[in-house]
Amino acid sequence: MAVPLLDLKAQHATIRDEVVAAAMAVIDAQAFILGDPVGELECDVAGLSNTRYAVGCANGTDALLLALRALGVGRDDEVVTTPFTFFATAGAVHNVGARPVFVDISPTTFNINAEAVGAALNSNTKAIIAVDLFGQMAPIEELSRVAGAVPIIEDAAQSIGARRRVDSGWVMAGEAATIGTFSFFPSKNLGGWGDGGMVVTQDEALFDAVAKLRTHGSRRTYYHEMVGYNSRLDALQAAVLNAKLPHLAGWSARRRENAAYYDAALAGVSEVITPVIDPRNESIFNQYTIRVPRRDELQAHLKAAGIGTSVYYPLPLHLQPCFAYLGYQEGQCPEAERAAQEVLSLPIYPELTRAQLEEVVSAVRDFFGR
Repeated sequence: MAVPLLDLKAQHATIRDEVVAAAMAVIDAQAFILGDPVGELECDVAGLSNTRYAVGCANGTDALLLALRALGVGRDDEVVTTPFTFFATAGAVHNVGARPVFVDISPTTFNINAEAVGAALNSNTKAIIAVDLFGQMAPIEELSRVAGAVPIIEDAAQSIGARRRVDSGWVMAGEAATIGTFSFFPSKNLGGWGDGGMVVTQDEALFDAVAKLRTHGSRRTYYHEMVGYNSRLDALQAAVLNAKLPHLAGWSARRRENAAYYDAALAGVSEVITPVIDPRNESIFNQYTIRVPRRDELQAHLKAAGIGTSVYYPLPLHLQPCFAYLGYQEGQCPEAERAAQEVLSLPIYPELTRAQLEEVVSAVRDFFGR
C-alpha cells in the first residue's frame, strides 16, 4: 500500500465544493487584489491568534521580511535565531542587511534554546526570531524573560492554531510575541492553492508599518511614506483559505490522533525516539518527526515500501555554504547538527486511514527487526 508523505488531493476531495465556490466568487467578481476576502481572512486569523491586527502578504518569507523591516532591523544589525529551520528564517535576516546569529536548539523539542539566546544578546541585537518547529510553539515565556527590550518575531509558519500554557493561561501561536508570522504554503496545515502569508501583532504602529510595507510603502495610492514591497495576498488565495479555515481545528485534532497512534505503536522500538512535546504545548503536528540511528537507511527502506518521508532539515543553516561568511564551524551548534543526522518525518496528514498508519508502523518495525 502506497502512503505518500502528504496527500492534498485527499483533503481537496472532502471540501471541493466549498473551496471551488469561494474561488469562483472571486473569479466572477474579477477583483483579485486585496478586497473583502483578504480582509475577512485577516479578521479571522487575528481572532484565531488572539491578536489585535493581521496583515496578509504574498508568502511566509515576505511575512518575516516585513516584520523585520517594521521593527527597523537593517544593515549591520544582529538577529538571534535557530539554525534548525527552513532557510527563509535566516534568509530574510540577510535580505534586510542584518546578520543572523545562530544559537543551538533543545535536544528534545528541536526548538530554540532560550538560555543560549540570552547568552547571545548584545548591543547589536535588534530582534530574536523564534521558530515554532514542526507544529509546537517555542518557549515564548522563557524567551520573553531573557529578551528584555529586544523584540521577538515568532515564526509560526508551521504552527497556526497551536497553543502553549504560560503563567497567565493559554497563548496562541503569534499572540505573545512582538510580531507573529504565518505561511499558507500548500503543504501547511492551513494551505492555499499557492503562496500566501500573514503578519499578526498587538501593536498598532507595527501593524501600520507592515500594511504600508506590503504595498510599496503606501496606505494611500501614489503617496509613499517609505520604500516597501509588492507583497499583497491574492484575493483568490484568501478565498480558498477562508473556505478551509473552519476545518483547521478538526484537521489538527486528527493529526494529534495520528501522532498518538504512532507514539503507542512505536513505543516498543527502542531505536525510535518519537516526537517530544513539551507538556506546556498543544502541537498541531505540521510534521511527525522521529529520531533514529541509520536514518538514511530507514528512509530508503520506507521508500522501497512505498512510504513517503522527508528530512527536515539535512544541513543546519550555520553550515550552509551561503552563510560561510559568518564564520561558523561544525561543532558550534551540536544539538542542531546531531538532529540533522537523525530526524525523519513520517506521514501525519488528517486523511490517513488506519490501514495506512498500520502500513507505516509495520515498515518501521520491520526495518528494526521488531
